[in-house]
Amino acid sequence: MLSRPAAWAFMAISMTLIPATAGVAAAEPVEPGPATPAAPFEPAMSDAAQPGAAPTDPTSDSTSAACQQFTSALNYATTNYEDFAYATAGTGNHVDYSKPDVVDSNTTGRTALREAAATALTAGRTPGLPPDISDPMQAWSLHATKLLLDMGLHRGGDALNTAASQMNTDAQNAQLACARIVAQP
Repeated sequence: MLSRPAAWAFMAISMTLIPATAGVAAAEPVEPGPATPAAPFEPAMSDAAQPGAAPTDPTSDSTSAACQQFTSALNYATTNYEDFAYATAGTGNHVDYSKPDVVDSNTTGRTALREAAATALTAGRTPGLPPDISDPMQAWSLHATKLLLDMGLHRGGDALNTAASQMNTDAQNAQLACARIVAQP
């Protein structure tokens, strides 16, 4: 059997480059039920965007806010796509979309990808954002949309892996560019 390296890489890159914000989950079994996406995320506001904050360089503030918003989108997509990746891992190009765990995780994953793609696109369209940051954010949004369409059309593992691999590249490029900009004095 073939594995889903691109799907796993998507999760690995997102999980490694995005700091964890939640605590460790309890190891108690959970009753299976209809899957629902994790709670919607709120894009982080920069300190300068909050009332009463001291004014700072608007370009760096908007860049930092866009990078934080993109990171939130990645984290949200990863958290909700993970179950679908697990449910379809190791099946090669064949994905059994009739299995209940695949049905539930497919719906949850697509919903989260749709929301994350919109958030990433908004972040990538931030006025004044350098192209080395905005371009991969917008490309990630496009590839997330491609992945959710592939999932909705019940495409095979190869199509899913291709879209996830493209998303990995885009996420890495955006995060590295954000790190370079944020690290500058």
